[in-house]
Amino acid sequence: MPSSYNVRSRARERNGVLSRPEFMSLNHQPGRGGGGGGGGGGGGVGAPCERRGSARRPGQIKHQTSQQSDEPTESGSKDRREPNKMPEEDCMQLNPSFKGIAINSLLAIDICLSKRMGVCAYTSSSWGGCRSMVALLALTGHGITWIIGTIVCLTRSNTLAGQEVLINLLLALILDVMTVAGVQRLVKRRGPWEMTPGFLDYVAMDVYSFPAAYASRATMVSKFLLSHLVLAVPLRILLVLWAFLVSISRVLLGKYHLTDMVCGFALGMLHFSLMETVWLSSNTCQTIISISTLSWSPFY
Repeated sequence: MPSSYNVRSRARERNGVLSRPEFMSLNHQPGRGGGGGGGGGGGGVGAPCERRGSARRPGQIKHQTSQQSDEPTESGSKDRREPNKMPEEDCMQLNPSFKGIAINSLLAIDICLSKRMGVCAYTSSSWGGCRSMVALLALTGHGITWIIGTIVCLTRSNTLAGQEVLINLLLALILDVMTVAGVQRLVKRRGPWEMTPGFLDYVAMDVYSFPAAYASRATMVSKFLLSHLVLAVPLRILLVLWAFLVSISRVLLGKYHLTDMVCGFALGMLHFSLMETVWLSSNTCQTIISISTLSWSPFY
């Protein structure tokens, strides 16, 4: 008898604990709880008994707990499915091609070496004291400088051979400026150091770095003069050295990459070969001069 009495008292205490509001909110849905609360207020003793009876049903408790346990799994499965639906541009390419790896590696090496060689990029750089001298050297390869100089020499030239060479050189310079500006507009590659282009750069349409306009122009001019002018050996060596220094000066100023300079060399040689192919004769050059000076008289 004492043992059965203890069991009954423990059952009553457990039922009393389950009938508390905090436990009722866990064992019942909100809609039923609200209705039960209203019924409890109007029903008196019968409603609490029904609540206790419902709390005592283990089947209902298991069903509700199973529903609660199923909800996180469904939400977890949704969370797991959502990362699988990422756009292609956000996905990491785990197996890149060998060509892509090689190109990215070469570009990284190019940027690193170009930044290290930009010793005159700013006045606070390691060679900042030589910046003005390097900028003056680069100015000797500017497109506007060479175009104006060629026109001045053409107006003072009295020989047919000299005028022929100067006319073709002027056309080669214009071709170089237009071609480099067009390629730069297509590629739009900035220099290794972020610098705003100067006024002369905008005038010569040399805003971007690829290909190197100064390298292309210096290569084309030096090759042109070496082919069509009779120069002594020291002057020929100085002309080649000048072309190299003008090309490397823009790298030292932090405005060109090394690959830009190399592509500029190749483009300058291409311009020279093209001008040699479409070389204008002396008669054609004289016609161009006559038209430009408004002294052409075709009817006489």
